[in-house]
Amino acid sequence: MTSPARTPAVVVTGLGATTPLGGDTAATWAALLAGRSATAALTEEWAAGLPVRIAARAAAEPSLLLDRVEARRLDRAAQFCVVALREAWADAGFTGPAREPGEGEAAAPDAERVGVVIGSGIGGLHTVTGNYDQLRERGPRLVSPVALPMLMANSPAAQASMAIGARAALHAPSTACAAGAEAVAAGLDMIRLGRADVVVVGGADAAVHPLAIAGFANMGALSARHHDPAGASRPFDRSRDGFVMGEGAAVLVLESAEHARARGARVYCELAGAGLSADAHHMARPEPGGRGMASALRKALAEAGLAPADVAHVNAHATSTVGGDLVEGRAISAVLGPGAAPVSAVKSMTGHLLGAAGALGALTSVLALHRRVAPPTANLDVLDEGLDLDVVGSAPRPLPAGDAAVIANASGFGGHNVVLAFRPAA
Repeated sequence: MTSPARTPAVVVTGLGATTPLGGDTAATWAALLAGRSATAALTEEWAAGLPVRIAARAAAEPSLLLDRVEARRLDRAAQFCVVALREAWADAGFTGPAREPGEGEAAAPDAERVGVVIGSGIGGLHTVTGNYDQLRERGPRLVSPVALPMLMANSPAAQASMAIGARAALHAPSTACAAGAEAVAAGLDMIRLGRADVVVVGGADAAVHPLAIAGFANMGALSARHHDPAGASRPFDRSRDGFVMGEGAAVLVLESAEHARARGARVYCELAGAGLSADAHHMARPEPGGRGMASALRKALAEAGLAPADVAHVNAHATSTVGGDLVEGRAISAVLGPGAAPVSAVKSMTGHLLGAAGALGALTSVLALHRRVAPPTANLDVLDEGLDLDVVGSAPRPLPAGDAAVIANASGFGGHNVVLAFRPAA
């Protein structure tokens, strides 16, 4: 492992999540280590005629965790974001919003030096369809006057910025299922470029919805394992038949190491590098040779100053689709070596949170490194014969002490690939 030339160093100081496995980070992590699947049958009336009737619903209803008036003005995706944001902000040790220059407590960050990057793959789906139903059934006067601000894909990011008073910059990548990971990479760049001292990053989506489920099901992307919902998401398994729709949000607080040190913050780890690439191949299928993911992997390692042998664990994108898992697995082997680093696939338990998935992958990678344990992969009975991976099975696996690294992969429709590299903080 060599020291990268990138400065300043960027560290992770706060984590927040609301997922199908738990309403906060601790509950989500405990359920992951227990190997529990969140997938269950959809029993709502709206799901009766759908070709797929299983999903991973959020463990905690976000609207009940927010002020009633506030919740009504937020799409479900933005509700998830605000819930996760509040946890991450508090976890980082901030007790109130960012301060205006020269005002407030010295312990609060300068609002002009706090940024937000929150991605969303779909945005306000519930708001779009709900207001269209009102328009069609009751006329234009019943369309909400706040429908457009609520449905925009940048709404979760904007609401996060307002919630903490962040004024440095506000970005909202909408790069499908890579959006959350791309947000983390963008936050890293923002701090390295000197544009912020603190950046809140993450992703949020709420696509357990008939339109999203019908669309993905008709593409052949979803598992239809109705007889065994808990076993439906089977990344890397020979019998996998598609992903399980999930919902929720994950948020991380990034800081320059200097800023974190000056305020005495608890540090989880360093975000050492990121690699991004494009397949330039197909809107909904990865490039079969895995060149895009392999390129992103190599870029992340190079930026972080890591050799393949330095990687102790891989948090795979691994959605449980037949083609996607195969392409990613081969890319991992091509870059790191066959069976080199243990691989976990948390979507086997959480389902696929779309634009939040990459952020949740980052969050669980941070915890894996901090706690020195790789989460299990549920439902892996027989590894696909086309893969040469060391997949962590049904029990968590200890990770070695020392200066080992963890990487997190993410991909998205359109050919987006993002890899994040984490290592212990100096």
